Amino acid sequence: MMKFGIIVFPGSNCDRDVAYVTRDLLGMPTRLVWHEESDLSDLDVVIVPGGFSYGDYLRCGAIAQFSAAMRATVAHAEQGKLVAGVCNGFQILTEVGLLPGALIRNRNLHFICDRVPLKVERTDLPWTQQYQTGEVITLPIAHGEGCYYADEATLKALEDNNQVLLRYCHSDGSVNESGNPNGSLHNIAGICNLTGNVLGIMPHPERAADPMLGSTDGIRLFKSVLNQAIAAA
Repeated sequence: MMKFGIIVFPGSNCDRDVAYVTRDLLGMPTRLVWHEESDLSDLDVVIVPGGFSYGDYLRCGAIAQFSAAMRATVAHAEQGKLVAGVCNGFQILTEVGLLPGALIRNRNLHFICDRVPLKVERTDLPWTQQYQTGEVITLPIAHGEGCYYADEATLKALEDNNQVLLRYCHSDGSVNESGNPNGSLHNIAGICNLTGNVLGIMPHPERAADPMLGSTDGIRLFKSVLNQAIAAA
């Protein structure tokens, strides 16, 4: 068994979606963590969900980084425990320094809501073990500031260290500019930290988890985490 904690900010709107996956579909103990809480010691996995934390004032994730729950999340990650940020959660993880780079306005300056193909680049981490390297999956996106940006040195380090887990692509797996919905550099849709315990992903795996929604590509990310725990037991 793994216990999941989902951080809830004023403005979060995907927290219950994630809880539905971890608690109802997978049957795992799940706790919604209010942003003012600071004790995460009972949790195995912390998920920072999508939405508009604090209304996205200043910029996405700029205020959330100072919350008690995020300070505790940083400590959780520094202990080697698992942390995932989805969409706004990814933005917050870059703001607190758990992941490099930044998420900026989409290339066309418009909010994008769509389902997009993604190429799985790495499958040896807790997050992706139920996928195949090079596999093309489909997940929903819904963001206005999802364009991944980093300087050249950071991008080189990400590539050299195999920290890119997912890239935007075409349905045949080809990766190029025309298969990039938001202008992200190197078509980056998801990355991890050096040790692999922290994940940031702009697409929404929790919205592709229930067969009733027509796709279960996303639930395999959550099942990967559970299989990792079983293997380590």
